[in-house]
Amino acid sequence: MSIVFSGQAGQGLQTLEAILTRMFKRSGYNVFSYSEYMSRIRGGNNSTQVRISSRRVFCYTRRIDIFVPLHQDAMERFHDRITPETVILGERSFIDKRYLDGHHPVLEVPINDLAREAGGPVYANTIVLGILAGLFYVDKGLMDDEIRMILSGLGEERLQKNLAAAATGYERSKGLLKPGQASVSIERTDEVKHEILTDGINVVGLGGLAGGCTFVSAYPMSPSTGVLVFFTKKAEGSGVVVEQAEDEISAINMAIGSWYAGGRGLVTTSGGGYALMVEALSLAGCIESPLVIHLGQRPGPATGLPTRTEQADLNFALYSGHGEFPRVILAPGTHEQGFSLMRHAFYLADKYQVPVFVLTDQYFLERRYNIPDINLDTVYDQRFVIKTDRDYRRYALTGSGVSPRGIPGFGEGRVRVDSDEHTEDGFITESFSVRTDMVNKRLRKLDGLRKEAIAPELFGPGDYRNLVVCWGSSLHAVQEGLDMLGRADDTAILHFSQVYPLHPSASDFLEKAHRKIIVESNATSQFARLIRSETGIVFDDKILKFSGLPLMPEDICESLSDMLEKKETTHGRV
Repeated sequence: MSIVFSGQAGQGLQTLEAILTRMFKRSGYNVFSYSEYMSRIRGGNNSTQVRISSRRVFCYTRRIDIFVPLHQDAMERFHDRITPETVILGERSFIDKRYLDGHHPVLEVPINDLAREAGGPVYANTIVLGILAGLFYVDKGLMDDEIRMILSGLGEERLQKNLAAAATGYERSKGLLKPGQASVSIERTDEVKHEILTDGINVVGLGGLAGGCTFVSAYPMSPSTGVLVFFTKKAEGSGVVVEQAEDEISAINMAIGSWYAGGRGLVTTSGGGYALMVEALSLAGCIESPLVIHLGQRPGPATGLPTRTEQADLNFALYSGHGEFPRVILAPGTHEQGFSLMRHAFYLADKYQVPVFVLTDQYFLERRYNIPDINLDTVYDQRFVIKTDRDYRRYALTGSGVSPRGIPGFGEGRVRVDSDEHTEDGFITESFSVRTDMVNKRLRKLDGLRKEAIAPELFGPGDYRNLVVCWGSSLHAVQEGLDMLGRADDTAILHFSQVYPLHPSASDFLEKAHRKIIVESNATSQFARLIRSETGIVFDDKILKFSGLPLMPEDICESLSDMLEKKETTHGRV
């Protein structure tokens, strides 16, 4: 079941989403939720989708089974998604007149009157919560427990009013379905009750803690702010130092300073904030400082759509910074990868002394679903700092390109770093031969990084004819879309969670396919261009979406259906 709530900013949709998803998960349902919202504090039109299923669900979908309007004009943006099968639930005055013609299933509930009786309009969401709890056979005691947990900070009087409002909605649900009308019947699973319900923000943050992060600096910018808030909440218990800097320039230089002093620093930002960090990225490249950058993508250029999603900063992360120096770009597609890749980023940064990007996006960070567990046994405890002696040379030439890294005060040696080109001892130089040696030394790190690159993951038959390639957060939409299409016998998915450097196996997977299709949330197919520049392989078709909304399974299914049925090459755009 796909339920969509449409309301205004400030109406409490996020609270409704939080209680519902926890309540449904604890009842044994698999859940998924995602909110799309305008860039404003109040007003406008926001929506939240909650999916409830007997099987695991991981992505936003076009389909709406139950639509709940919470204010006038709440349905205006959804006419293309509301079908004759969509049940519309709510206050009559909020339902568009075109759906009151008797040809659409409508469950009218006088939510405004019930809310006033409960204590005011603020209790409308809680009444809706109670109605849905009743329709989906949620235990009332469980519902009350979740309300108490989420709303405990409101004070006892308001908490009791919310509990009473939810009880009113719960009772109302019993009379909504007419005799003979289909009721909600979704299989429950006991195992789901004990699973983790989390979002991308939390798994990225937990991965940072597991990677040994000790310092976080940032200037708030959506959608990356949630990661900063995560570490702020965990700072006291984990020992991580968190600094909200005066700007992004200060933030990234602080993180570099933390690595120089022996810490393990992270900056979290978005495209516009990262634009201010680029000069310091080159500093990290020149002084060979480890650095981890979490870059939460959103649509640009400039302010763009600050609360929407896109995968358009790949080129920015890959080519930013003056001069030539190695880097790594990771792009998780699942919650589990969000944890493991963030943890892995600290390992790679520390071992190879390079900047490592973890590229997420607004959709990845804010979507929520249940997973069985996170493997905390794979926490990295490796450190690559050496104790220096008197003859220590910070930039000693080595076959791997990785020089021994010391920190001031740990040993007898002096740890000299300089943003000018330098000798092995760290002194400024203008020697052309030393310059050539140092550039080659830094670039040799790519050999080791390629050996440790994460291979793309294949989903589907090994003897595929068609190969659908995706990266980052698009994985789940592609999986469900292909499942809808029913081409599992000849079509496979290749997902990249490391987009640079590419794993050597990428060429083998791609060359084997008769038809290659790439899926990206950007306008110019940035990853396809990267693959072509690295392998020479060109894609036959592209599915590109850059409206600001996430890729949906229906986008994939419809586009693939057209592409795979046509004999001639086409370029599909969603």
